[in-house]
Amino acid sequence: MGENYIKRHIDKHLHLWKQSVSRKPLLLRGARQVGKSSSVREFGKQFEYFLEINFEKKENQDAKKIFERSSTPKRIADELFAMFNVPIVPGKTLVFLDEIQSCISSIASLRFFYEEMPELHIIAAGSLLEFALEELPSFGVGRIRSLFMYPLSFDEYLRAMNFNALADMIQQSSPEHPMSEALHHQCINHLVRYIVIGGMPEVVATYAKGGSLQDCQQILDDLMLTYDDDFAKYKNRMPSSRIKEVFLSVMEQTGYKFVYSQASQTLRHEQIKDAIKLLIMAGLVYPITHSSANGLPLAAELNHKICKYAVFDTGIMQRFLGLNISDILLGDTLVQINKGSIAELFVGLEIIKSMPCNQPAQLYFWQREQHGSQAEIDYLLQIDSQIVPVEVKAGTKGSMQSLHLFMKEKNSVKGIRTSLENFGKLDKIEIYPMYAIGTVFFRTFAPTYPKK
Repeated sequence: MGENYIKRHIDKHLHLWKQSVSRKPLLLRGARQVGKSSSVREFGKQFEYFLEINFEKKENQDAKKIFERSSTPKRIADELFAMFNVPIVPGKTLVFLDEIQSCISSIASLRFFYEEMPELHIIAAGSLLEFALEELPSFGVGRIRSLFMYPLSFDEYLRAMNFNALADMIQQSSPEHPMSEALHHQCINHLVRYIVIGGMPEVVATYAKGGSLQDCQQILDDLMLTYDDDFAKYKNRMPSSRIKEVFLSVMEQTGYKFVYSQASQTLRHEQIKDAIKLLIMAGLVYPITHSSANGLPLAAELNHKICKYAVFDTGIMQRFLGLNISDILLGDTLVQINKGSIAELFVGLEIIKSMPCNQPAQLYFWQREQHGSQAEIDYLLQIDSQIVPVEVKAGTKGSMQSLHLFMKEKNSVKGIRTSLENFGKLDKIEIYPMYAIGTVFFRTFAPTYPKK
């Protein structure tokens, strides 16, 4: 790995893709600055030749014309070789088309590479890719593979900070085999710092190199300006100020059913809904949709009128809302921070990052559909053939009334409580510390390398 490269879980999936016999062109999708380009460049070191074309850079504008003139892979490969003097040799060359949304014709060409030059390793990535794909709804069905990328998970953060042994210990622990209390408290301290700075690679890299929290806050400010600039690029679909207003409201309503009337006093319901759609397409917001949870799949019984939303990074959220980071760092619970909603956000993001990366982020929750009932389950997981309810507590205490009620109503085999407690078990309820919630999925979905 490169000297300054932060290892990512996506690295394993890229390796598996490289070795795959039935390989398709790969589309790496995710919000801006989550590390897509860095991961592909590091991966490119495994090849004899590596060609990167960033379609947003002025010096690569002529490359656009190659894709605009022809859709024949052989001709495209020959002209790219002539232009960049990098051999395009199937099996030996990785071609990386970055910011591909700026060259629609290159997106359309990916299907032809699969059909006519399947041996060539080709990866495309883009930050506002979903907007381009909306214009090409059936551009590569069955011919292109997508991988979704997110900010660093807590496990990736620990490894970036060189706490590999601690990260391994978390993965090896379980409700039956809890952490020692000393290590547990150490993990809580790391968790709190991670929640403050978030998982954006540039922020984590700065902190790992000895940067201060103030340095991290400055980078978060810079990133927020980048997203502000992006709002203006959303194809002039709506004013950027409107998108920013709704983005802020999503963060303010974290942990609660999204109420449109609280999002803006001037915008109509449909305008707010359109702004949220754009934020989801940009990878900045993830939907958490109500499911009746009477059976699998969870998506079969959705009620889109009851929805929550999660912003893509805790660091961005705390900076955007101007939360007092000393309250986070010095408190013994997360309850006092944004009414504990930042804890629920962290857990939701960890669940997303631990799920298979070949499908877009989708979270589910449950609310008792009965007048006057306050029963609610923060997250619903599908593990094997079971629906597993997850209740989040921002501290170490709190009743599990909703969890017990859900498990009784749905005849659940088990439930999960996640909090600042150590691993443990109470009858059919497994207790996972917040920092370990990703391990619930880790054992199920962790990629394995093919045997040589």
